[in-house]
Amino acid sequence: MITKLNVASIYVLDKDEALDFYVEKLGLEKGHDVRQGTYRWLTVRVPGEGTEISREVPGAPQHDEATAARLRELITKGAMGGLVFIAADVRAFYETLKERGVTDFTQEPTDHFYGTDMGIRDPFGNAIRILQQGKSATA
Repeated sequence: MITKLNVASIYVLDKDEALDFYVEKLGLEKGHDVRQGTYRWLTVRVPGEGTEISREVPGAPQHDEATAARLRELITKGAMGGLVFIAADVRAFYETLKERGVTDFTQEPTDHFYGTDMGIRDPFGNAIRILQQGKSATA
């Protein structure tokens, strides 16, 4: 029986740039940053939470160059999925993100039946939704 999600992964094009964006802009904390040869295991997480988000760069040893090139193209188009975070106050966080220099908003805070959410893209094109759950939303 599965009891917990430990790590989820997204593809990025540069792990240092990803670390800066997710920690300095979004306010996540660095989890693991370990090197083994040329491989770097880099994760971030919501402060105080256990689930980590791994940053993976397309390429060897997982992908041949043709596959890695196609993945890089799909990442920059925002076609590789994304992340959804929960925030206590989406509108206040929107203002904080603007103050921190985030400019790639795909949707300003908008009210929906499930709560209020907004959309941004990370520096590589990955979609990020930030949700403030409403009273009818279930956790």
